[in-house]
Amino acid sequence: MPVDEHDHQAETSVSGWTPPTWEEVVRTHSTRVYRLAYRLTGNVHDAEDLTQEVFVRVFRSLSSYTPGTFEGWLHRITTNLFLDMARRRQRIRFEGLADDAAERLHGREPSPAQAYDDAHLEPDIQAALDALAPEFRAAVVLCDIEGLSYEEIAATLGVKLGTVRSRIHRGRAQLREALDHRAPSANRNGDQTPPSISREGL
Repeated sequence: MPVDEHDHQAETSVSGWTPPTWEEVVRTHSTRVYRLAYRLTGNVHDAEDLTQEVFVRVFRSLSSYTPGTFEGWLHRITTNLFLDMARRRQRIRFEGLADDAAERLHGREPSPAQAYDDAHLEPDIQAALDALAPEFRAAVVLCDIEGLSYEEIAATLGVKLGTVRSRIHRGRAQLREALDHRAPSANRNGDQTPPSISREGL
């Protein structure tokens, strides 16, 4: 996984690390966070709400952030907020941020064309992902689209490695069944990644 400037800064010692400003985080990471949010939620409205809520959380927590992998921190925030949203089964509301900060965030959102190109999968693939239980969907998206290792996913979700393996195995099996019409002679056995949702297929 590529490491950007902020990730490099975040991996230096605590004494030598200066946290980026909130505006820098939004500028550098907003497109990536939106892409993950869309693949988790499956629709523009919830993806926008989730992206906004992620940066609200960043706004509130940045001063207390402990240097580590910054991108991994954002993955954890985004995925856990998505799971919270799925459990509540209601819209995430954008609140608790100053009006001027909210306006700056809206100004950093990707254009409709950029957001579509970056986030959208083919309709039947996205529908198959949407049909998965939220816990399975999060594990599969983080592994097969975002490219995280099982260990990184376990840390992101706060679950055991065996739980990650089980969720990915079951999620992939359900995806293979749902997408069987795309490659009827492939993926009949084993736990291979459905080829149409791998990172290489995007």
